[in-house]
Amino acid sequence: MSGWNGAFLLRASQVLFVGLYSLTVLAQTPFPGNSPQPPAAQQAGNTSSSSSDSSPSATDSASRHPIANSNIKLGVGDLIELTVFGVPELTSKTRISGSGDIYLPLIDYVHVGDLTTDEAQELIQKRLEDGGFVRGPHVSIFVVESASQAIITVGEFQHPGPYTVTGNRRLFDMISAAGGLTEKAGRMVTIEHRDDPDHKVVLELSENLAEDTKNNVEVYPGDTIIVSRAGIFYVVGDVQHPSGFLIEDSSLTVLKALALAGGSNRTAALNKTKILRKTPNGIQEIPVELKKVLYAKAPDMPLVKGDILFIPGSSAKAAAYRTADAAVSMSTMLAVVAVHP
Repeated sequence: MSGWNGAFLLRASQVLFVGLYSLTVLAQTPFPGNSPQPPAAQQAGNTSSSSSDSSPSATDSASRHPIANSNIKLGVGDLIELTVFGVPELTSKTRISGSGDIYLPLIDYVHVGDLTTDEAQELIQKRLEDGGFVRGPHVSIFVVESASQAIITVGEFQHPGPYTVTGNRRLFDMISAAGGLTEKAGRMVTIEHRDDPDHKVVLELSENLAEDTKNNVEVYPGDTIIVSRAGIFYVVGDVQHPSGFLIEDSSLTVLKALALAGGSNRTAALNKTKILRKTPNGIQEIPVELKKVLYAKAPDMPLVKGDILFIPGSSAKAAAYRTADAAVSMSTMLAVVAVHP
C-alpha cells in the first residue's frame, strides 16, 4: 500500500504543477479584442515601419515617402495609407476623390476633405466603434502623395512642376527648389492663391535676389507661382548691332535700347526715329526726337515689350560722307603725286 500511495502522490504533484504552469501562461496571454494598446508614439512607429515594408511606393522617391504630420490638411487628390492597429485586414491605400471622400471597408464612404490627419483618424475611429466593427480602434493615416499640399511652379523655372511642402515656405525657397530661373525669365512674378484666386500677388524681382528681401514673401500649399518669359524689343535700322533684346526691367528707355545696339551710325537720321508699337487697333507709330534726347533737350521715352525702335538712315548724309571720303582719297592721291613727281 505504501508503494501505491507514493506513486499516487507523485502523479498528483505532477498534475498540480502542470495546472499551475498553465494558469500562469494563460494569465500572460492577452484576450483578443481587449489587449492593451501601446503608447501612441510606439504605435505610430510600428505602423510606420509596417506600412513602409508593405508599400513598395514608399521608397520610390522623396516625394512619395509617407508623411506623418498632424498639421497636414487632407485634400482632393491626396493618396493616403490607413492602418488599424491589430486589424491588418483593414489596412488600405486610397486616393481622396474629387468630392473629398474615401471608401473604406465596413464603414463605406467617409468625407475627409479639408480635415487634418488627426481629425480624419478620430472620425474613422468613431465610425468603426459606433458600427460595432472594432472595439477601441486605433487608426493611423499617413500621407503618401500630398497633391493638395503642393506648390506649383509654372513658367521660366529650370525644373517647373509641383513641389510638395509641409508648412509654409517663402518665394525664394521655391525658386531654389525648382532649380532657379532660366536665362529668359522676366522679373515679374505672379502668385495665385488656391483659396483666394481673385487676389493675385504680383512682384517685380530685382537683378540680385540676395538683396531683394522685401519680395521674399510667404507662399502656401496650393499656391501657383508663375514666372513669365522676359519681353523682347527690337532695335533696327542704321545702328551698329541691330537685333532683339530681352527686357530685363520695367525702366527700359530709348537711350538704353540704343546703347544695347551699340549706338547709331554716323549716317543715321536721328530726328526721323520712331517707335513701332502693336496695339489692339494695329501698329502705332510714335515719333522720337532722338537728337534732342541725346542732348538732353527732350525727355527719354520708355519702351515696352514688343516695341520696335527704328532708326532710319539718311541718304543725304550717306551721299555727303561718300563725297567727303572721295575728296579725302583724291587729296591723298594728289599729295602722293606731289611728293613723287
